[in-house]
Amino acid sequence: MRLVYVFDAYCGWSHGFSGTLRAAASRHPELPVEVVSGGLFTGPRRVPIREFGYVQGANAKIAELTDAEFGESYERLIADGSFVMDSEAAARGVAALRQVAPDRAAELAAALQDAFYVDGLSLSDPATYRTVAQAAGLDADAVVAAFEAPGTRAAAEADFRRGAALGVTGFPTLLAVDGDSIAVLAHGHATADEIDRRLTTLTTTR
Repeated sequence: MRLVYVFDAYCGWSHGFSGTLRAAASRHPELPVEVVSGGLFTGPRRVPIREFGYVQGANAKIAELTDAEFGESYERLIADGSFVMDSEAAARGVAALRQVAPDRAAELAAALQDAFYVDGLSLSDPATYRTVAQAAGLDADAVVAAFEAPGTRAAAEADFRRGAALGVTGFPTLLAVDGDSIAVLAHGHATADEIDRRLTTLTTTR
């Protein structure tokens, strides 16, 4: 069995879920965690953030439920409403980090969300991945090169297809995958204790 975490780096609820994922992964080190990017803001949804009038209200609710931080730099970035969240670029970044440090994918996904939601850095900017890589002690040149490589775009598209094939329709979604068996452990919001209970139910009924 493994955990499959399907998220979008530009999804506020995924940002709020980072602490839960960290706790769940630390409680179950025997379960590998696969991180898959979703395509929340692609195609016609890749528009200035002002088009999504619910963002500020949603962020307040996320912070209330999860204690997730939304930093002043982030608030400044989106203040005039012109910033465009591009999930394909973010997915390329996740793929680049995953390529350089595959065993740290969940940790780096959370770091990437902090870069946007706390530090106000664009996930379309190669410099963001240099910053994240350096903070994580990774080869920053390798991460930036991977982000800019043509193959990373294909990896992002593969992630979008993988999420759809798993039946994921919203982010974040945490799945337990065992062969052909797929069980939803969390969708949108859950605590580590709730995930534990669902995992226990799964393992006792196998």
